[in-house]
Amino acid sequence: MFLDPARGYDLIGDVHGCARALERLLAGLGYRRQGGVWRHPERMAIFLGDLVDRGPHIRETLHLVHDMVAAGQALCLMGNHEWYALAWHTPAPLGSGRRYVREHSPHNARLIRETLEQLEGHPGDLRDFISWFQTLPLCMDAGRFRLVHACWDAAMIERLRCECPDATVDRAFLQQATDWNSFAAQCIQRLLRGIDMPLPGGMTLTSRDGFTRGVFRTKFWGERPETYGDLVFQPDALPDEVANLPLSNAQKAALLHYGEDEPLLFVGHYWCRGTPRPLQRNLACLDYSAVRRGKLVAYRLDQESVLEPQRFFWAEVGGGMALDT
Repeated sequence: MFLDPARGYDLIGDVHGCARALERLLAGLGYRRQGGVWRHPERMAIFLGDLVDRGPHIRETLHLVHDMVAAGQALCLMGNHEWYALAWHTPAPLGSGRRYVREHSPHNARLIRETLEQLEGHPGDLRDFISWFQTLPLCMDAGRFRLVHACWDAAMIERLRCECPDATVDRAFLQQATDWNSFAAQCIQRLLRGIDMPLPGGMTLTSRDGFTRGVFRTKFWGERPETYGDLVFQPDALPDEVANLPLSNAQKAALLHYGEDEPLLFVGHYWCRGTPRPLQRNLACLDYSAVRRGKLVAYRLDQESVLEPQRFFWAEVGGGMALDT
């Protein structure tokens, strides 16, 4: 995947079917709809994945982004929700003990329900979009900046590129992911979902979206974390008695660290809130919970080597355009 490091890019976080907010965001960034495609005379959009699920206008979002990509006006990464849709529709290999790569369990069905319902009656669209998802790369690296949906693991990405030079996956890779111990499954988990840490003592927490989980999402850039609370990176806070627990030496040894001397890195996935801003001088999350009436966020990237707060733009879901000044 070729990225021109000298070009201006508008990097856009998780849309999740919020097509109207996306149209407002693109318009505010100077894109105009011409010939049915949103275009900018000088810049290109890059979407960080999670176009589907949860939101009210999933089919419209898919058409908008796909048409921009097909016209050379945008690029798009795979998010974990595109992976879910792709794996939901991909038959599992013989002998795996399941019918599809992603099991059709009640939990998994709930996650993909809105996408399937909104594409019901449009079987051609569903087929075409599932095929398109398989062409989406798991990561992009332009040298001076990098893009991945959830977590940049350099060692894992190096191995991925040995197997899949353009960071896109084939059917065999998809089917290998039915084995949780395979590289394919570990790669998808790490790059598209990040690093989940089990809650202690078999504890579970129910999030605001109604899902009960025994893990929590963690930072992969924290330096010298000492407690569970130092690592948590999700909207739902840990109870104080958990947040104050010390990390073991084994837990610390298993963590990644994205240093401030690394290239600029942009991720989505983590349901941030508040005013968009850098997480550190070279790292930004662009997912600000748009589908939960948050913000659909873009970062306007030019030639800067340190992230600048004034380059974050966003559209309030149900509102207008905003710029952090």
